[in-house]
Amino acid sequence: MKTVTILSGKGGVGKSSITASLAVAFSKDKKIICADCDVDASNLSLVFGTNKYEQWDDLSTNEKAIFDLDKCNSCKICYEECYFNAIIWKNNKPKLKDFSCEGCGMCELVCPQNAISLKAVNNAKIGYANTKYGFDVVSAQLNPGESGSGKVVFEVKKKAKDIGIKADIMFVDSAAGIGCPVIASITGSDYAIIVTEPTPSGFSDMKKAFEIVKHFNIPTGIIINKFDLNPTQTKTIEKFVNINKLKILSKIPFDKKFAKALTKMKPIIEYEKNYQQLFNKIKTLILKELKLN
Repeated sequence: MKTVTILSGKGGVGKSSITASLAVAFSKDKKIICADCDVDASNLSLVFGTNKYEQWDDLSTNEKAIFDLDKCNSCKICYEECYFNAIIWKNNKPKLKDFSCEGCGMCELVCPQNAISLKAVNNAKIGYANTKYGFDVVSAQLNPGESGSGKVVFEVKKKAKDIGIKADIMFVDSAAGIGCPVIASITGSDYAIIVTEPTPSGFSDMKKAFEIVKHFNIPTGIIINKFDLNPTQTKTIEKFVNINKLKILSKIPFDKKFAKALTKMKPIIEYEKNYQQLFNKIKTLILKELKLN
């Protein structure tokens, strides 16, 4: 199975819309599986027109500190050493703040009385949905106030591989930004697609996203969405692409039909048939990069 990860750095550039249309284009003659790795705001299934999940399972990828107050001698070392300030001191004993513990284990290490242990917590849920296009979408959602998104992303990709065991390609829809969940999304990828837009912030975040995929030595292509809104900025992006010997997979014009397609819960390739040729061209380029043509 080949893994193609779509990322952007900046949010709101059309990454999930483009991912959905690419998935539909590839599904015509390839077996695929999709992994929605934006676990803080998973919504890829909605673009495919479904919010009905076959099942949701509790997921534990994090731990939290548990205090045995009978053993505690009120030395306050845990309180003083907690990097995340997750411990408060109440009635001369430690108490964990709500939504603060990262499960790093420092308090357990420094406690001279062995009064602290780490306990696994259900910090997310994971599931999958069937789409009418013949493939599944695996998603996860962090529980409110919980952390551990990078590990949750790892579990999403793992489940996608299990469900799509016979798939040719897994499409990974990464979160915005360049943090832990994005790094977890691109790790192990065979190809990365960076979606950007011709704005200063879009270009800046594209460069940050490229630094990550470059670090992992992942072949990368660029899609410039809404390229015609700012021709000057588009030329700046193209110059960067040429200098870094990247490939522009496509330049997609600004079109309000993208927004209309989202309101209808349809990929643009299905909502507006004129886009089939554009996404089929991108498909051909990606297949060549993956050596699957």
